Amino acid sequence: MEKSCSLLIHFDKGTPALANEIKEALEGNDDAAKVDAMKKANMLVLNGETIPQLFITIIRYVLPSEDHTVQKLLLLYLENIEKTDSKGKILPEMILICQNLRNNLQHPNEYIRGVTLRFLCRICETEIIEPLIPSVLANLEHRNPYVRRNAILAVNAIYKLPQGDNLLVDAPEMIEKMLTTEADQSAKRNAFLMLYTCSQDRAINYLLTHVDKVSDWGESLQMVVLDLIRKVCRTNKGEKGKYIKIILSLLTVPSAAVVFECAGTLVSLSSAPRAIREASNTYCQLLLTQSDNNVKLIVLDRLDELKSSHRDIIVDMIMDVLRALSSPNHDIRRKTLDIVLDLITPRNINEVVLTLKKEVVKTQSGELEKDGEYRQMLIQAIHSCAVKFPEVAGTVVHMLMDFLGDSNVASAVDVIVFVREIIETNPKLRVSIVTRLIDTFYQIRSARVCSCALWIISEYCLSLSEVESGITVIKQCLGDLPFYSASEDGDNNNNTNESVKRSPQVNAITVSSKRPAILADGTYATQSAASETTFSAPTLVQTSLNSGNLRSLLLTGDFFLGAVVACTLTRLVLRLTEVQTSKVEGNKSTTQVLLIIVSMLQLGQSSFLPHPIDNDSYDRIVVCLRLLCNPDEQIKKIWLQSCRESFVQMLVEKQQQETEEIKAKSQVLHAQPDDLIDFYHLKSRKGMSQLELEDEVQDDLKRATGDFVNEGDSANKLNRILQLTGFSDPVYAEAYVTVHHYDIILDVTIINRTKATLQNVCLELATMGDLKLVERPQNYTLAPESSKQIRANIKVSSTETGVIFGNIVYETSNVLERNVVVLNDIHIDIMDYISPAVCSDAAYRSMWAEFEWENKVAVNTVIQDEKEFLDHIIKSTNMKCLTPPSALEGYCGFLAANLYAKSVFGEDALVNLSVEKQADCKLSGYIRIRSKTQGIALSLGDKITLKQKGGA
Repeated sequence: MEKSCSLLIHFDKGTPALANEIKEALEGNDDAAKVDAMKKANMLVLNGETIPQLFITIIRYVLPSEDHTVQKLLLLYLENIEKTDSKGKILPEMILICQNLRNNLQHPNEYIRGVTLRFLCRICETEIIEPLIPSVLANLEHRNPYVRRNAILAVNAIYKLPQGDNLLVDAPEMIEKMLTTEADQSAKRNAFLMLYTCSQDRAINYLLTHVDKVSDWGESLQMVVLDLIRKVCRTNKGEKGKYIKIILSLLTVPSAAVVFECAGTLVSLSSAPRAIREASNTYCQLLLTQSDNNVKLIVLDRLDELKSSHRDIIVDMIMDVLRALSSPNHDIRRKTLDIVLDLITPRNINEVVLTLKKEVVKTQSGELEKDGEYRQMLIQAIHSCAVKFPEVAGTVVHMLMDFLGDSNVASAVDVIVFVREIIETNPKLRVSIVTRLIDTFYQIRSARVCSCALWIISEYCLSLSEVESGITVIKQCLGDLPFYSASEDGDNNNNTNESVKRSPQVNAITVSSKRPAILADGTYATQSAASETTFSAPTLVQTSLNSGNLRSLLLTGDFFLGAVVACTLTRLVLRLTEVQTSKVEGNKSTTQVLLIIVSMLQLGQSSFLPHPIDNDSYDRIVVCLRLLCNPDEQIKKIWLQSCRESFVQMLVEKQQQETEEIKAKSQVLHAQPDDLIDFYHLKSRKGMSQLELEDEVQDDLKRATGDFVNEGDSANKLNRILQLTGFSDPVYAEAYVTVHHYDIILDVTIINRTKATLQNVCLELATMGDLKLVERPQNYTLAPESSKQIRANIKVSSTETGVIFGNIVYETSNVLERNVVVLNDIHIDIMDYISPAVCSDAAYRSMWAEFEWENKVAVNTVIQDEKEFLDHIIKSTNMKCLTPPSALEGYCGFLAANLYAKSVFGEDALVNLSVEKQADCKLSGYIRIRSKTQGIALSLGDKITLKQKGGA
């Protein structure tokens, strides 16, 4: 069995010290050499070396030393050496040190007394301690508080020994008397801690006797008081009321640590509205007064927990929580916004949006490096507010449109997406938004924002004046035609390098990439203009009134934007023919648009740009040409109505999905049919304060609504029990595996199936993968047919597949050899670490392009229906399908879907499933898994390979 160790020192095994060298140094008169020699001796002892020849030398030459460092190292040495023989009896030479310890306890120097008392706290041998007890007790009355506080710790340690109550019969009574007269806060804390652990009734009595003075006690003593209150209230819930009053009195103390613990204790003990309100107020105050970002994050986590169980109370604190946005840390800001968005109600929405608007305005100063990222978070928060409460959209949408030309492209994209949704859901704002968008369109510098803005202009410009304004602003931003002159083209043919110099900002998306990209429907394509800012750094252009933003972007080779411009102009012209009474004006506009579209095609096919137009953009522009030359009523209906109907359907599906998620989160436990219900008005109020009455009522409500029902399902527990050995083995073992995110707890039951006593029974475990055994289980002795519960803790650092293996080693009294029973391997399932998650399509595609590790699994299944196979994979992998149900409707013999999950370690898992039904009705295709780390990609691939056949 391995000894417990209270000291760890780095030891270089390459150059071990020799016992003779240590002995020579100890026999000298140089204290510095003795210190160095004692350090070496301690290192050897701690690393398992036995140096019996040094003991007598140390007794002769080190014990008499007056040097404090030498004395401290001597006590460490005595602590770590073996003091008993193989039979557990004290070694005779240990008696030699007792007189020295007694002298130290009576030493005139307080430090020597203190370290010796501390040394006695770690000694378990009764034979050494018994003769020293009078000296230990005498130090309880020493004038120096350092000695007194260590003497209390020594008394506490001695009293906890197996025969401690015989060695110190009246120790609790003695410490209680000392506690009433003690002035030093640390000594009082140690004394109260001893009463708390050894005589709880005395500690409670002292606390209730001095309840008025608790707020004046020291911080360390107040923390012990809170521990005592938690322990007492768990065992005796009927007396919670008087202890909650003590906690409330401690909420006003200056110590932030005590106040934080008070708030946590209040929440754990009581559900009374007043108690929860006091705790949440305390957390909000800590959020503002503490400068440490880690403390703020912890406090926000606590508020988040309160929000889920006591939302009605936390809603009143929403403005106090919002004040945490003053922190420059983005993690704190993000967590604050997440909490606030869940607490929005019709009563506070205006105040919240006003605060968010002020924060957005502050980000315009540009004083901080990450203002753009913070602005993006605020815009997303305002977007969520406007979706939940459409009436506030009008107060924010025009202010946010000022950021359409933001240099932070992600922020500008969020604004234009917000505008696109608001203009559909708030018809009253349509005219003002369209007018403002047309006025500010020239400021937009990002191609993706331009594309979305053009779509809005083409769909929501309905009146004659709006359509004409839309066509005019696009023509202005495109500038004069043609886009290049014939002389420039000729020069370009003569000198290609010059043209490259003239157009340095070639958009990376127009060049085919070696890596395939995943489109919104799950299919693969080359990274062309179809995915502008998702896969490459967005192109920003410096615009002016003389050089339009659309023209500048087109001249960088962005023909995806060119196709969007062509479609927008085509749609506007088609609408113009409906609202314009004059055919002459309609034909004139059509001719001008045709000229612009032909000029773009000419630019794409010229050698003026280093790269020609891509095929997809070319085809789209040609379709616009054909439609304008040969208008067809059926095609016009598709262009002018069907596109918008699809967008409306997308918004409806999004709203339905959010509603379903809210319903799923709001599901609560229900009461059992035979549960008792206490009625508030029939409850006796005699001798109860208002707080106690509230607490009783809340407990009754919890009981009635099922909060006290045990959630553990015995069937699920049985599924987690793993048999480790066979029924015919002399030792039977089974393990119950509990996974707590970063920890795995193995509760192993070992049963002795033989008629003999098994000695030194040891459970030896080893791990493979990112698993680490925290401590080795100790040895046990098992009587015939008896059992033993052994607990092993294992740390987990990633989602990589891990294996725990080992054996049980034991000895019998008849045979000297050690017997070994090999255990079955325990495989840690990746499903315990990943959970379904949601992200936007843009974020998904961005991560797919960024992540390096891909695991490609071929589809091999007996399932013949594509949707059934998709549902089976979702169920088997515990992932969320991001592809909307409408995209999976119908039957075409092909299915592509994107799945997403997040691990408890913050890792993202992306899965793309693409399957096709063959002529023989079998499914073929591939499942691609991508992640940032190798472990999750391989583990998820193995899981899918194992489960994909169906029925497994």
